[in-house]
Amino acid sequence: MSKEFNVPCVVFPSGGNPGLKQRRPMVPFQPRTTNPISFKSFDVGSAAPTPFASSEFGSISGNDSSNTTVIDEPPLLEELGINTRQIWSKTSSILNPVRINPNLHDDADLSGPFLLLMAFGLFQLLAGKIHFGIILGWVTVAALFLYVVFNMLAGRHGTLDLHRCVSLLGYCMLPMVILSVLSLFLPQAGVAIFVIAAIFVSWSTRVCTKLLVEVGRWDEHRGLVAYACFLIYSLFSLLIIF
Repeated sequence: MSKEFNVPCVVFPSGGNPGLKQRRPMVPFQPRTTNPISFKSFDVGSAAPTPFASSEFGSISGNDSSNTTVIDEPPLLEELGINTRQIWSKTSSILNPVRINPNLHDDADLSGPFLLLMAFGLFQLLAGKIHFGIILGWVTVAALFLYVVFNMLAGRHGTLDLHRCVSLLGYCMLPMVILSVLSLFLPQAGVAIFVIAAIFVSWSTRVCTKLLVEVGRWDEHRGLVAYACFLIYSLFSLLIIF
C-alpha cells in the first residue's frame, strides 16, 4: 500500500535560479575583454609641430623659405672647393705651348696639380719605381725655389704668391706625366728617351715661364726665370729616365 508524502511547493524568483550566472552568447572568434580600448579622434592640422619637423631639413609643408632642404645643398666637390671644369680648362691649355691663356690661371688651385702629381707617381709605379714621396717633396722645394727667385728678381714689382706658384708649377707637370707614360714603351737609358725627354722638358719650361711672367705681371729677366724652370723640370725628367 503506497504512502503519500507532503512535499512543500518551491517557488523560484522571476530571474531564474540565483545560483547560476547568466551568460550571454559570445560571437565566434571574438576575445572576451573586460576593459575595451577607447579611441579618440584628433585633428592633424591642429597638432603642434615637433622639433624634428622644424629642424634644418625644412618644414613638412614647405611654406618656410628660410629652411634649406637637402636638395638645395651644393654638390660635394663644390663644397670641397674642387671645380672640375676649371681643372679641365687649365689642363687643356697646357697642351698647346704656342697659345697659352694666362687668364685661366689667375685663380690658383691645388686640386689639379695634386691629380697630375698622383698620376705622375702612378705611372712611375707601373715602371717599378716608388717615387710618391720624392715627387711631393721635390715639388714643395721647387715651388719655394721659384717663389724666392722670382720675387728676388722682381723686387717690389713682384706679385707672385706661394700658393699661385705651386699651382702653376703643378699644372706645368703635364708634359712630365706624358713623358712618364711614353717611358713605359721606350728602352731605359736609350738615345730615343733622351731626345724625347729634352723635347718635353723644353715644353714644360716654356709653358711655366710664360705663365709665371704673365700671371706675376713682370716681364723682365725672362731668361733667368726660364733657367730656373729648366733646372726643375730637368730634375723630374731624370726620375723618369733612370
